[in-house]
Amino acid sequence: MSATESTLAVIKEMAAAMEEHREHLTSLDAAIGDADHGTNMNRGFKAALERLEETEPAAPAEVLKAVSTALISKVGGSAGPLYGTAFLRASTALPEEVSPAAAAAALEAALSGVKQRGKAEAGEKTMVDALEPAATAAKEAAEEPGATVGGVFRAAAEAAREGAEATVPLVATKGRASYLGERSRGHQDPGAASTHLLLDAAARALEQTPQGPKGGP
Repeated sequence: MSATESTLAVIKEMAAAMEEHREHLTSLDAAIGDADHGTNMNRGFKAALERLEETEPAAPAEVLKAVSTALISKVGGSAGPLYGTAFLRASTALPEEVSPAAAAAALEAALSGVKQRGKAEAGEKTMVDALEPAATAAKEAAEEPGATVGGVFRAAAEAAREGAEATVPLVATKGRASYLGERSRGHQDPGAASTHLLLDAAARALEQTPQGPKGGP
């Protein structure tokens, strides 16, 4: 399987995850937001799949750019611009053959884009609380002997899960949830939750793909 085919498989798995967890994400958002995060993310990734069928991208970076465009145009609220920026920035770090180091660099680029676009830092109860530890874990995993792209994303997903769970006791200071002040405490941030689900989907897709140390076919 080529790197482009692997990247397409990742996006398909991400779309399936957003559809499967749509109600859960919307429930999380209902507690501290506009109750539409799951619906919006599901709609955005459906649009991404449609765009990929239309454009037939020839490289991993082209796949992520197409996804970025679809998410920005179809996902409402702040999630569209933030996730769109994440995928666009990640695309700039991906060569035609994706190595573990390149995968980690893509996550770091995505994080940088989200922080810049959302003006957010870790600890403010946003998707950064999941994405930042994920990027750190990915970099560490990429430096391990015999590292694979799937292993990098599995490490990122586990770190994102812990980061998302750690948002529960936090008070939101950014985004819609910040209007609730102390009442935002005790709820998991939906953006952090979807970040974990997307990275977990990527890891699953890649773990099903034969990989050598450089993540190739």
